[in-house]
Amino acid sequence: MAKAADNTGKKNAAKSGAYDASSITVLEGLDPVRKRPGMYIGTTGPDGLHHLIWEIFDNSRDEAMGGFADDIEVALLPGGYVRVVDNGRGIPVGIHPKTKVSALETIMTTLHAGGKFGGDDSGYKVSGGLHGVGASVVNALSEHTKVLVHKDGAVHMQEYKIGKALSKVKQVGKTDKNGTIVLFKPDITIFKDGINWNWDKIVSHLRQQAYLVKGTRITVIDAREESTADAEGSFYLRTDGLDCPSMSFFFEGGLRSLIGFYNKHQTVVHKNIFYVDAAEGDVAVEVALQYVDDISPRLLAFANNIYNPEHGTHVTGFKTALTRTINTYARTAGILKESDENFTGDDVLEGITAVISVKMPEIQFEGQTKGKLGSVEAQGATATIFGSAFSSFLEENPDDARSIANKVLLALKARKAAKAAKDSVLRKGALEGMTLPGKLADCQTKNAEESELFIVEGDSAGGTAKTGRDRRTQAILPLRGKILNIERARLDKMLASEQIKNLVVALGTAIGDIFDISKLRYHKIIIATDADVDGAHIRTLLLTLFYRHFRQVIDGGFIYIAQPPLYKIKRGKEILYAYTEEEKVRLLGDDDTLDDVVDEETEEEEEEEAVAKKGTPKTSIQRYKGLGEMNASELWETTMDPEHRVLKRVTVDDAQDADRIFDILMGTDVASRKAFIQSNAKMATLDV
Repeated sequence: MAKAADNTGKKNAAKSGAYDASSITVLEGLDPVRKRPGMYIGTTGPDGLHHLIWEIFDNSRDEAMGGFADDIEVALLPGGYVRVVDNGRGIPVGIHPKTKVSALETIMTTLHAGGKFGGDDSGYKVSGGLHGVGASVVNALSEHTKVLVHKDGAVHMQEYKIGKALSKVKQVGKTDKNGTIVLFKPDITIFKDGINWNWDKIVSHLRQQAYLVKGTRITVIDAREESTADAEGSFYLRTDGLDCPSMSFFFEGGLRSLIGFYNKHQTVVHKNIFYVDAAEGDVAVEVALQYVDDISPRLLAFANNIYNPEHGTHVTGFKTALTRTINTYARTAGILKESDENFTGDDVLEGITAVISVKMPEIQFEGQTKGKLGSVEAQGATATIFGSAFSSFLEENPDDARSIANKVLLALKARKAAKAAKDSVLRKGALEGMTLPGKLADCQTKNAEESELFIVEGDSAGGTAKTGRDRRTQAILPLRGKILNIERARLDKMLASEQIKNLVVALGTAIGDIFDISKLRYHKIIIATDADVDGAHIRTLLLTLFYRHFRQVIDGGFIYIAQPPLYKIKRGKEILYAYTEEEKVRLLGDDDTLDDVVDEETEEEEEEEAVAKKGTPKTSIQRYKGLGEMNASELWETTMDPEHRVLKRVTVDDAQDADRIFDILMGTDVASRKAFIQSNAKMATLDV
């Protein structure tokens, strides 16, 4: 449960650690950032833009992780500005012994300058922002930055333009608070897509961080429409009584609370959530888990509060201990007989929701994205701490323990029962030359990079698409009705569906434990369904299939959604297509000869009549409700021609939120699905 925290902060003693100018270590200059921003923030698109917030927030979060802060606020302000505030120790403002300028200016204008490199207790023992580049990178990529430091009874300030200090650090007031305020506006010449902050993305990220730093209050405010928001006068904007969207998160339960959040829409197998928070040497390990009535595992991994989508050594240690501990318990309790085989790693992971978080002073990642933890000591520490605590949990909670073991036993039985059927379909089918499905009209080229597969709804649209396509590069696979909802279906049941089996064979990658992305036959897989409720349902079912069983195909950028036009506008002999309601209005303008016509057989007669009467051509408009209503040439020039079509690439920006939404929409929790639909109904575009 989230609850409000007071404004007094943590114990003053926690803030008394020596943190001054000598704590700051300098490694190199700042010049490369604007030349190659992608090297520092990944991209100059939306993800890179939001990364600026994460970098400044991470500095405040690291203060909280060190016990020096317990209250952080992130506010979106007018003009693209962002304001991040914490009640930590405040950035040092004294003269740095090496750079001979203020430590604040050193941090803000020099790469690899920060308290995270200090070798003593004055710096950070645990840090997410490993390289100390965050503040300087944000400063370099912002057209304007301002920092106000509340420290030792005084307020100091410095402003910057594209990374360059506009003046020396100066005292601008007195204060009874400690902390830092960072105000920045990203440079539009770097982020050419525009400074468009995504509220939901920011809220989701900060909520997750609140779970990971338990006992810390994190507030996010959307004051973009508040022209009176005082960016400098108040320490926290929320005290100003602004009438704007805001959310505040405070979780005492840490990862235990996060498990409860992710399993809110699930049927749990056992009541009590397992939780441990302990340390071995310099490695702190925090793990929470709970099993649910599902077949998909959900593992979230973090190292120093950085999300690791590719897992790493801490997850390896967790899996090893989980498998060993459950097998030991099941043998001791008699759930596994002497003649039974052991549970496998896949068996014990089925239906689990688990979060594994480690914190350590010296940390190593594999690759630039920090997606996979490589620190060897994390594996042993996680296995030891989790294994011992989980063994005790099973002994102390016999009802929960038996429920977990029986859940895993069902997974073992299902795995053995499905093996023969799965092998029959996969190994004798997709891997041993099963002929391509008869309904597939394949393309002539064998070069996957230029091959496209259109998955279309129904034989009618399929026939039209086959006629209008470019046979050399475009393949057509029509689907008959709605495919199986695979959200809770095991692999053998899925492959008993002719529709899904045809799609798997057409893709060429196989599925399950023998999936091979290198054998993908098409590098553009285009879902083309009708613009109605049934079409949207079919599209959702297909996306669920791809998300659960072909995730690498989505991550590789191979899945697209076709955008056929909604309207055909005919003005005399001129034909125009509108893909949105707004485009239709723009194309029609103030046309007072408009006549909504859906029966095209009468259009020519009406045009001739209009010309005869007014001397101007009649304008008619046809609303397309399905691809089958188009002829082959219309479908080609609007939806299939690479020169003119509009495609939307499918991405998964936030895997956890996507997973949760799929659970709600495609799972068995009817009440949650109803609530989701009701709360989001106003955002829907209905075809009535």
